[in-house]
Amino acid sequence: MEAKRSSDLPPGFRFHPTDEELIVFYLKNQASSRPCPVSIIPEVDIYKFDPWELPEKAEFGENEWYFFTPRDRKYPNGVRPNRATVSGYWKATGTDKAIYSESKYVGVKKALVFYQGRPPKGVKSDWIMHEYRLSDSRKQQANKHLGSMRLDDWVLCRIYKKKHLGKAYLDQKVEEDQKIEMKTPETVKANEEQVVLKFPRACSITSLLDMDYLGPISQLFSDNNSGYDFQNSMAGAGAGHAQMFQFGEMPNYQTTTDSGKFQAMAQTSVLNHQPWFGP
Repeated sequence: MEAKRSSDLPPGFRFHPTDEELIVFYLKNQASSRPCPVSIIPEVDIYKFDPWELPEKAEFGENEWYFFTPRDRKYPNGVRPNRATVSGYWKATGTDKAIYSESKYVGVKKALVFYQGRPPKGVKSDWIMHEYRLSDSRKQQANKHLGSMRLDDWVLCRIYKKKHLGKAYLDQKVEEDQKIEMKTPETVKANEEQVVLKFPRACSITSLLDMDYLGPISQLFSDNNSGYDFQNSMAGAGAGHAQMFQFGEMPNYQTTTDSGKFQAMAQTSVLNHQPWFGP
């Protein structure tokens, strides 16, 4: 069966094979000169190019690109591959991952990062490569390319560029986190404790009764059961009789309720700048 080319693929086709599928259906077929299910992986010696030059060499892909590539030896009698490119080198990172198909060991996956410059002073980049090779490739190639610089005929490489979140997005995320933190019960309670009530140095009784933080005092004098209407009496006295006083100084007032006698005495107190009420 002839393999389909990338130009023959149906609209909406996406190429997202698993590690097992890359080894079993693509790399094995390429190594044995058999056609792959879809001919969208080109043969390119990726070490002759820098990673940003490779997307235009690919036949298919938007964010990641696949290639069949040979590997050469770094030293004539060694088994280490030469990973140098035009302006940098690929460096292995992490540990190799064994690939299995139906509990059978079929290949190895290696992760590499591209560095610009020459070792050991290369600068790490965002280009990543996953290299796939067959499990028995080294034994076969060692006899096939004895005395040659060629290490492997084919390995399969997936190359992509790691993405980073934009600075604007990170700043927005930090700002949202700060807003959420400000709305927590602990933060709200802490903010409330920092509020300091500031009284005016001189004001009238009526003004004090209208203040929110002296609401209980107003309720005391304006109780429906009270036999004495404090606010009305103050209004009836006229503006000329409304005495101004310094904070902390209040005259004595006495109210009588139907249920009993209640006496509110306001004594002069400058302690903590708060009026004192007691029986």
